[in-house]
Amino acid sequence: MNLKERGILHTNSSAISLAHRLLDLAVITFSAYVAGTWASATGMRPEHWVVIFLSLLIFHFVTELNHVYGSWRGERITDELLKIATYWVLTFATVFMVDYFFFDQSYLSPGVMQLWLGLTLGTLCGYRILLRSVMHSLRKAGINTRNVAIAGNGMVAQRLAHTISTAPWMGLRIAGFYSDSQDTGEEGVPSPSLNGDLERLMQDVRSGQVDKVYITLGMADQSKINWLVQELSDTTASVYIIPDIFMFHLLHARSESLDGLPSISIFDTPMDGASHIVKRIEDIVLSSIILAMISLPMLAIAIGIKITSPGPVFFKQKRYGMDGKPIEVWKFRSMKVMENGAKVTQATKNDSRITPFGAFLRRTSLDELPQFINVLRGEMSIVGPRPHAVAHNEQYRKLVQGYMLRHKMKPGITGWAQVNGWRGETDTLDKMQKRVEFDLDYIHHWSFWWDVKIIFLTLFKGFINKNAY
Repeated sequence: MNLKERGILHTNSSAISLAHRLLDLAVITFSAYVAGTWASATGMRPEHWVVIFLSLLIFHFVTELNHVYGSWRGERITDELLKIATYWVLTFATVFMVDYFFFDQSYLSPGVMQLWLGLTLGTLCGYRILLRSVMHSLRKAGINTRNVAIAGNGMVAQRLAHTISTAPWMGLRIAGFYSDSQDTGEEGVPSPSLNGDLERLMQDVRSGQVDKVYITLGMADQSKINWLVQELSDTTASVYIIPDIFMFHLLHARSESLDGLPSISIFDTPMDGASHIVKRIEDIVLSSIILAMISLPMLAIAIGIKITSPGPVFFKQKRYGMDGKPIEVWKFRSMKVMENGAKVTQATKNDSRITPFGAFLRRTSLDELPQFINVLRGEMSIVGPRPHAVAHNEQYRKLVQGYMLRHKMKPGITGWAQVNGWRGETDTLDKMQKRVEFDLDYIHHWSFWWDVKIIFLTLFKGFINKNAY
């Protein structure tokens, strides 16, 4: 395969990016025209073009601000579709509000708006899927591919190679691994054979055999990285550095820019921006509905507590919430005593402190129902890591690595650990470690649909558990 075949589209990437922009704007305009012609009794009128022009300006501004039209060689089609759909819906919502508040509402009727929204969304996503399919076929045929050299052969290099080999749609081909030493890499995974040392890498780059170089050397190899970057600056290869952050216990790692200064988060929360809003709406809607449904059962439980044992109906215990800030978690009282000090003894099987009615509440998780009030108040979430007593937090943070990272999200009434059986008494360190492992896994992969899955699983196996007492 010659260089022209490999890079047939590379030399025209700027023109392709411009064509992509213009095509999106044309789709918005044409969809509005079709919607106005079909769904409006009067057809398109001159004033309609004011709204259409406004939508083009907003969409162009939003997509440029978020760098939508860069190279998507390494971006999954699902991610691209989600982005373009989000930016179009955001544009449409803005135009709708402007049209509603500042223009005559007859400019665009509800029927026109709905058809315009759906037609544009379908076309923007549809032609992208078609384009990706064409590009995938071309790359399988060896057209528009890039040869990649990987500097290093450790864990990062292995993960990069796995990503490239399992995603042929990216059009990347591994030309080889290059390193001055034989790293051990990831446990249980054989290290890749080397094509040569870093000097050999430079020879292959200068001879035109390599289009992209990914530097995956460890932080201890800073001098080698500096030398390699300096040498590669005298070539035309594209150069990328993938830092070896896998040496840390990552939690929601991502890259971001601080006024142009790149940084990589090691421990972060998924609850920022739109994610926080989605999660809060989910909590408000569900907790409001559930509280309305369980108000009578809660009243019955309160009466049962008062009848069966002296003391208050509710028990409030101080626990750590989001970012480790103290909150008071509500529960129905199930014990004869109310421990909330520096030392809290976990409930055990046949615990004498638990009342007979309290044992029933704990076994069925009904003692947790008042926590929907915590959710409505914004202190907890429907789904999240279960809150532990402050005394237990202080105990286990010294014993379990990453324990306090559980507090990068609001504590939940149910959680990923609970539906997998890790609830109730943690009488061994192994049990707490497994619970923390599942909690961090949830935070790392959080999504709205995962919350839905956990809520669904809770209905079938999250309320009653042999370890709950």
